[in-house]
Amino acid sequence: MTQLPALRAPSAQPEIAELARAYKRANGPLITLVNKLGGGLEKQMEIIPSALRSQIEQVVIRALTAAHGFAGLADQGPKMGGRASTFAAMATGAAGGAGGLLTSIAELPVTITLILHSIRAEAIRAGFDPTEPGIRAACLEVFAAGTPLQDDDGVNAAFLSARMTLTGPAIQKLIATVAPRLAATMGQKLAAQAVPVLGAISGAALNAAFLSYYREMARIRFALMRLAETQGGEAVVAAFAKAIEPPKITKV
Repeated sequence: MTQLPALRAPSAQPEIAELARAYKRANGPLITLVNKLGGGLEKQMEIIPSALRSQIEQVVIRALTAAHGFAGLADQGPKMGGRASTFAAMATGAAGGAGGLLTSIAELPVTITLILHSIRAEAIRAGFDPTEPGIRAACLEVFAAGTPLQDDDGVNAAFLSARMTLTGPAIQKLIATVAPRLAATMGQKLAAQAVPVLGAISGAALNAAFLSYYREMARIRFALMRLAETQGGEAVVAAFAKAIEPPKITKV
């Protein structure tokens, strides 16, 4: 009996190349401007008292914990498309920014919940079940794997663990890992709103930019996770890392 050769999975290179281009475009004009301010933002962070900086991190931890639990309700959550989520984020950003720093901190839980909802929507769009513990954890990891205010590898081998079953303590440990990075990002967002160059840009615009960034990071991450199922995780990570590498400049 003749043994037929095993069928090869179709090449993932075209899709990986598209995802790499999307990753490079993810920082829109506003986030790019915020990034360029660099040291200015660090100085602006100094105007936020240390007690408030600590409060921001605690607010983020509580918001992530609550939003993660809410995401577990699956279809009981609000049905919002991309535009609806953006408008909602803009509304909360405008409301928070209108009252200064304290109201901006107060609106963080709503903003984080809206962003996590959009991340979860991308998981569903990629064909994953957001009620699976591993997928819910992967949604949280989007906040840690790349932020709008710093260079990062964005997507790495962490997504290989998406199918693992996480217990309650493990989720709390993950939140404790994610929270400081997200708190620093959100703190810089609040500081960015106080930068004179950005004075005319409302909290609404900043919220919309952050939502767009994390939603795109989630789309890329879950698309790569889906590819990893047929192509192998290590191969997909290596191919994506190579695709997002800046071109090497050779001396003539």
